[in-house]
Amino acid sequence: MVSRTPLLLGWSHTQFGKRPEATLESLVVEAGRAALADAAVDPRQVDLVVVGHFNSGMHPLGFPSSLPLQIDDGLFGVPSLRVENACASGSAAVHTALTHLLAGRATTILVIGVEKMTGIPPEAVGSALLGADYDAAGTSSTSGFAGLFADVAREYERRHGPVADTLGAIAAKSHRLGAANPLAHLRKDLGEEFCSTTSERNPVVAAPLRRTDCSPVSDGAAALVLGHRPTSERHGAVRVVGWAAANDHLPSSRRDPLAFAATELAWHRALADADVSTTDLDLVELHDCFTIAELRMYEVLGLAGPGEGRRALEEGLVLPGGVLPVNPSGGLKSKGHPVGATGVSQHVCVAMQLTGTFPGHQVAGARLGAVHNMGGLAVANHVTVLAAP
Repeated sequence: MVSRTPLLLGWSHTQFGKRPEATLESLVVEAGRAALADAAVDPRQVDLVVVGHFNSGMHPLGFPSSLPLQIDDGLFGVPSLRVENACASGSAAVHTALTHLLAGRATTILVIGVEKMTGIPPEAVGSALLGADYDAAGTSSTSGFAGLFADVAREYERRHGPVADTLGAIAAKSHRLGAANPLAHLRKDLGEEFCSTTSERNPVVAAPLRRTDCSPVSDGAAALVLGHRPTSERHGAVRVVGWAAANDHLPSSRRDPLAFAATELAWHRALADADVSTTDLDLVELHDCFTIAELRMYEVLGLAGPGEGRRALEEGLVLPGGVLPVNPSGGLKSKGHPVGATGVSQHVCVAMQLTGTFPGHQVAGARLGAVHNMGGLAVANHVTVLAAP
């Protein structure tokens, strides 16, 4: 009998970063072709393709769902759809695939997350990203989403005291881990002093956030093949043991900026679906678009109380070798954040950790990991729990 547990059969991950030689199409083809090869799945076996792609004007092609057919003629006629959920587009694509798989509407699914963000003016990128915010959509801003998360940081400071040094320590952790990851956009260990100091090379973007507190604008793609039956001889199939999503109100006036209420709801729903607790996890790849988001997530995950997130860092709970290593890939902060690719990338990174094949810092003996991906300022939230073969 074929297991009803959804499996990640194979995966791939392009280099993230400034990829002037790459096009949206070439990134899709590169990632999709490599994932099918990794899963040892013939394109003719695929019966659904799901593409995670935010775009919002960053690329002239607003209809990319058939680009994966460029991978191989065997994909001709396969239904393919594009999923968009702001910065959570990648995980929304994965969850859409899981829904089809569990409903029996498809048996082998290719998921590709992709974004081409460089090669256009920074103002255009900022405007596109602000399209994911109810209040700022359609406005001009020199700081973009950094300004919105700076508001979160200032409110955090108002309630709980200064955070600049803590954010610097989080940034330094991310850069240290990203330096070990050959797939990452930023691969330089900058050190805690540099990340905690305002300078010409590390200016304030939106107080109190410095450049090192912000994820970079990146190009890249990642892909997964989902099914019910293991196919690859390169590694075991990773099990999807729990998943959930939750949305918050879009207007900021209806949200406490520090609550991350729907994020917390999605987190607990996914853990309940998997019948596990945070303490059971061996690692988590979470959405650290800005360092203040990672700090607040320490508290959402229950590693520290409200306003005490710095303790999770100071006590080493979230560091390599700690109770719950956070973002061993370097996270969005250093690995990069090609928006539509991010959620798929996070699933790929956890899958590689659980099969002992991650090319960067490997979490020893990892058996259970989680993905947290959010769109907007904690508005669209997706969480997946993955288990080793």
